[in-house]
Amino acid sequence: MVDYIGTARLRELISRVGSGRFIEELSGEIEADYRRWDDFEKSPRHAIHSSGGVIELMPTSDGRLYSFKYVNGHPKNTAKHLLTVTAFGLLADVGTGYPLLLSEMTFVTALRTAAISALAARRMARPATRVMALIGNGAQSEFQAIAFHRLVGVRNLRLYDTDPQATSKLMRNLESLQLPGLEVTRCASTADAVRGADVVTTATADKRNAIILTPQMIEPGMHLNAVGGDCPGKTELHPEILRAQDVRIVVEFEPQARIEGEIQQLGAVDELGAVRTVTELADVVRGRLPGRANDREVTLFDSVGFALNDFSSLRYLRRLNAEQPDGGQCIDLIPELDDPKDLFAGLSPEHAQERAKLRRRRFA
Repeated sequence: MVDYIGTARLRELISRVGSGRFIEELSGEIEADYRRWDDFEKSPRHAIHSSGGVIELMPTSDGRLYSFKYVNGHPKNTAKHLLTVTAFGLLADVGTGYPLLLSEMTFVTALRTAAISALAARRMARPATRVMALIGNGAQSEFQAIAFHRLVGVRNLRLYDTDPQATSKLMRNLESLQLPGLEVTRCASTADAVRGADVVTTATADKRNAIILTPQMIEPGMHLNAVGGDCPGKTELHPEILRAQDVRIVVEFEPQARIEGEIQQLGAVDELGAVRTVTELADVVRGRLPGRANDREVTLFDSVGFALNDFSSLRYLRRLNAEQPDGGQCIDLIPELDDPKDLFAGLSPEHAQERAKLRRRRFA
């Protein structure tokens, strides 16, 4: 039997611990795994692109556990009353190859994206960060707001979206959360929202090379949390922001970010033949490189999502699920056989009846 967490079970877990605490604990799990970065097998995710979106597989392993996530990104889905992003993931034992957990990851992807954003910001944003502009008020926005309020100290949230209904939705949800001390302001434009902000988070959905932020909007000391650009041909920042020598760029995994992140806009070398260097988050977490040099430096976290974030999430979910009094749910994804060399016998009705009796006795 394999542990199973569906959307209903995840709602139960979140309601028991609270979304803020969940994101905070998950951020700690992710941080712990980035500290042992060298233990993991790493590769860019495998992507199949179409005119409407992308379907991706994201695998990794630390030699003891293996995980993968299936995730799609289809920005036009909302016109059909479908989600832009859906996902599920699996955690397995490397020693036997047996799956340990099958879990929904549509909600979890949003939660872990917020967790990694806050983790990076705590090392890259200025210590006195209080004001965040949130550009793009769709499915990811509430999670980002919760994470930055709880983990970074944001108390003034400035909102803008080209769709006013998205901003109204976000404001309603934030009001229901009653986050202590949080002031929320609806802004008339991106430029209005980012003016005076300590952190600017861009989380838009369109699959195109958009220009959400321009160099003129960037102020000294800002931290840019770019989470919307996450596949080839999908970016949010003007390329001159990336080329500026006074901007420190941090990514999760450079080979993947070069394909899918904001830095896909940078060539291997610039017009002078120089390579625009970037820093991997693991080096910042492990203290090998700084997240920022001073309070006037502009920092950019170019986040596209990486398999290690999902590995940490699945491991955390499995432990959290097991800690609950009811123990959670299992599914019969893998055959249970008396003779592992006799797979055919497992299809017989008699075998199924015997296994059902054993399960009833086990849980009686």
